[in-house]
Amino acid sequence: MARFIFITGGVVSSLGKGLMAASLAALLQARGYRVRIRKFDPYLNVDPGTMSPYQHGEVYVTDDGAETDLDLGHYERFTGVASRQSDNVTSGRIYQQIITRERRGDYLGATVQVIPHVTDAIKEFAQAEIDDLDFVLCEIGGTVGDIESLPFIEAIRQLKNDVGRGNSISIHVTLVPYIAAAGELKTKPTQHSVRELAALGVQPDVLVCRCEQPLPESDRAKIALFCNVPKEAVIPALDAKSIYAVPVQYHEEGLDIAVLNAFGIAPGGAPDLSRWTDIMDRVTNPEGEVTIGVVGKYVGLQDAYKSLNEALVHGGIANKVKVNVQWIDAELFEAADSDIAAKLEPMHAILVPGAFGSRGAEGKIASVRFARERRVPYLGICFGMQMACVEGARDLAGIAEASSTEFGPTPEPVVGMITEWMSDAGIETREEGGDLGGTMRLGAYEAKLDGNSVVASIYGGETISERHRHRYEVNTAYREALEKGGLVFSGMSPDGMLPEIVERPDHPWFVGVQFHPELKSKPFDPHPLFKSFIEAAVRQSRLV
Repeated sequence: MARFIFITGGVVSSLGKGLMAASLAALLQARGYRVRIRKFDPYLNVDPGTMSPYQHGEVYVTDDGAETDLDLGHYERFTGVASRQSDNVTSGRIYQQIITRERRGDYLGATVQVIPHVTDAIKEFAQAEIDDLDFVLCEIGGTVGDIESLPFIEAIRQLKNDVGRGNSISIHVTLVPYIAAAGELKTKPTQHSVRELAALGVQPDVLVCRCEQPLPESDRAKIALFCNVPKEAVIPALDAKSIYAVPVQYHEEGLDIAVLNAFGIAPGGAPDLSRWTDIMDRVTNPEGEVTIGVVGKYVGLQDAYKSLNEALVHGGIANKVKVNVQWIDAELFEAADSDIAAKLEPMHAILVPGAFGSRGAEGKIASVRFARERRVPYLGICFGMQMACVEGARDLAGIAEASSTEFGPTPEPVVGMITEWMSDAGIETREEGGDLGGTMRLGAYEAKLDGNSVVASIYGGETISERHRHRYEVNTAYREALEKGGLVFSGMSPDGMLPEIVERPDHPWFVGVQFHPELKSKPFDPHPLFKSFIEAAVRQSRLV
C-alpha cells in the first residue's frame, strides 16, 4: 500500500514547497523507493493553460497533453518520473467535475456540499493510479489560512484517517525570518502557522524551516517544543548555491531520515547520492562559460521560461561549462533606431522561445536574421521555429508579405492554423473558434527525421517523441520555396502533414523545432538538442 506525504506551506508563499517535494522524492528514490508527486492547486481555473505567464509562470505540459503547474517540471527533473494528467488538479477542475455529475443526476437528488462531495473528489484524485508506488507526495498550493485551500486541508485530514495514521504524514514548510535590527531569527510566525494548521485538524509530523541564517539548536528546540514535533523533525532549509544542491543539502539536515522515522520505517543505509554530487561538481567546477541570448516576450518574469532556463543549465552540465543567460525583450528590436548588433554580438548563441500573439514577433524575426547572417548558433522553439520560417520566406524565398495568420489576415500564410491532422489515435480535429484550451496541439507526438539531417545525428535516431503546445503550424505549401532558400524540413509528423523540425545545413548550427524539448530535459539526462546547442555555443565562443 502506498504511503502519503502531504506538504503544506505557511507564513508566506514562494517558500519552495515544490522544490522541497522534488528533493525529498529524489532522496526516497535514492533509497530504492518508488515515488510520485502530485500538486493540488486551489485556484478556480480548470488548468493554467489560459493564464498569463506573468500570473502563473510557465505552463508545464505532460506526455498525455495536460497543461499543468510549473512545479510538475521540478518533479520530473528531479525524479525522472514522467508526470501525468492525474498529477495536477485545481479547484476549478474539481468543481467542474462535481457540477457535471450533479447535472447528470449522479448524486440522486442529494444536496451537493463541500463536505463530503468536494472533499471526496479531492481524495479520489489523490488515490488514483498509485498501486505500484511506495510513496505519494501531495503538495497543496498556497498558504495555510487562505480560504481557497480549506477544502484541500480538510480532505487531507480525512484521508489521514481513511488510510490509517501509520500510512500518512504531514510536512509543513514555514519561514523563520531574520530580523536584522534585533540580530535574531524569529520562531513566532512558525508557531502561529502550525497552530492554525492544527486548528484545521492536521498536526505536522515534520517542519521544514526556510531561513537566511543557520538555525541555532536552541531555536530548533523551541520550535519543536511549541509545535509538538521531535527536534530531529525540525529541518533547517537555507538558500543553496544551485537548486541541484538541494537534495544533498536536505539529506545532510536529516529530512529523509525524519520522514522515514515519522512512518516508523528504519532508514537503513545511506542513500546513493552520487548522481547529485556529480551534477554539483559540474555546476561548481566548470571548465569554461558561454553566454546565450534568449529573445522573448515574457522576460520580465523568468518563471515564464522555467523549464527553458533549466534545460540550458543542463546543456552546460553536459559540456562542463557555465551558461550565462541574457534575457532580451524582443520588442527592443522593433524600434526604428534599435541597435540589434550591440545587443546580440556578445552572444555565443541565440534562442527564440515559444510565445503567443503578435507582440514582439518582428523583433524575433530580426533576431533570426541576425543569427543566420552572422552565423551564430540558433535554436528556435515553437514560435521561434515559425519565425525562422517567416524570416526565410521573406529574406531568401522572395515572399515579402510572408506572415502568420496568428497576427491577422495575410496573403502569404507561411504559418497558419491547421484544423485536422493524423495521429496515433486517428484523425484529430480542432475548431478555429473553439475554446482556447481546445484549439491546441498538446502533449507527446512522434516525428520522423531525415536520416541525413543534423537533428538525426543529434538524436542518434530517426524517430522521436516530443511534447507540443501550440495552435499554429508551418504551412507545408511553402516547403519547396523555403527549401530553395536553404531551410530544410528535416523532421515531419508521421503522416507528412505537419513540419516538426527545420534546419540550415549550410549554417554552423541552426535548428527550429515546433515542439518544446525543454520539457523533457533533466540534469542527469540533458536533452540532446540542448546538449548540442551549448556545444555549438562553446565552439562559437572560441571564434570571438
